[in-house]
Order: sequence, then structure tokens, then C-alpha cells
Amino acid sequence: MSQFKPTVRSRGRRAPKRVNYDRETIYGVLDSSFMCHVGYVLDDQPFVTPTSYWREGDTLFWHGSAASRMIKRMAEGLPACLTVSHFDGLVLARSGFHHSFNYRSVMAFGRARAINDKAAKEAALEIFVERVMPGRTAEIRPANAKELKATTVVAMEIEEASAKIRSGPPIDDAPDYDLEVWAGTVPVKLVAEAPVPDPDLKAGIELPDYIAQWTGMEKN
Repeated sequence: MSQFKPTVRSRGRRAPKRVNYDRETIYGVLDSSFMCHVGYVLDDQPFVTPTSYWREGDTLFWHGSAASRMIKRMAEGLPACLTVSHFDGLVLARSGFHHSFNYRSVMAFGRARAINDKAAKEAALEIFVERVMPGRTAEIRPANAKELKATTVVAMEIEEASAKIRSGPPIDDAPDYDLEVWAGTVPVKLVAEAPVPDPDLKAGIELPDYIAQWTGMEKN
């Protein structure tokens, strides 16, 4: 199916024209970020945890300490809601009421489970590293047995998901367009800056090409 089927928990009601259930749109928002917030309830107390994540098909993954209470409970099949949002700019209208933000966001629902198979866990963590920086796994040391034991990888098949996106100029009340007030947008972007070497980096180790390319740098 090209779209997720919404129910009462995922259907957008406010500004429905901005809501989209299309997989391609939803995955585009998910795949252009590294950080998410995972919402869940433990012992009648709501929690929202910021963490890093990655996606393979209809499955979202994140990881954490095997000693974490949240991770332990998540691994038992806890219902969860994972959200991702991008702030794309300020929308400055001719009235305070119509000021807004341009943004892209996703809410995804499912049940979390632990990846217990050793090979599957190793593969998932390698995919995560490649998601963060393509080309990196070929150079770094693989996770050892102690690190794998201390880490729990959580997977959540997406049962439902919706995207909500606002773009474009302000939308003012018709009479306000005659006001002598500047109106428009202030675009905002997340930009990678020049890499900063570790102070303990051994002499003679050059910046890898894949990092230079990722950051848009030109190597001498």
C-alpha cells in the first residue's frame, strides 16, 4: 500500500490539508533527520525520550543501554509513539494571530520489541553507523561482545503514521493585506560545519573523503 490507513489516533484534525498519510512523504521526513522523541507510558506515568533512530522499510529502530528501565519495558512490546520534526522557518504575518512556522513532522505508532539475535543486532547497529555517516563502518572497530551485551536494539513496525507539513508564505485575513507591515518568511536550515579533529587524533591521519563529501568540503 502506498499510504498508511489512519485511525482515531493518527488522523489529523487540525489543518487537515497539511496532513499526509503517503509512505513516500512520511519516509522523506523520517530519513532526513537523526533525532526523534519516543513517547510511552510506564506505570501510568507518561514519558517522552529524545534519542537517535534509523529506518529500514516499515520498521523504525533505536537503541539504548540494556540497563535502562525504558529500554527494558520497550523491549517487552510496549505501545509507543515516535515523532520527528523539522523546523524550516519563521512565517511572519501581518497579525500576531497568523504568525506561524514552516515545518515537517511525522507521528508513527507501533509496538516496540527487542532485537535479540546477535547477528541481527550487529547488522542493525552497522546500518545505524552507516545511516549517520556512510562509509564509516569500513574503517572503525566493530562492536565487541561486551558492548553488544550492554546495548539493546529496539525495533518498531509502523502500524500507523501521518505527516504534517506547512510551507509557503503567511496566510492573512483579506483586510490585513493593505497594512503597511512587512510580511514573509525567514527560512531556517540545519547546516554541517567544518569537521573538528579530536585533540588526541594521531598525527598524519587525514580527513576521510566520505566525511569531506558529507560536509560539502573541498579537500586540498
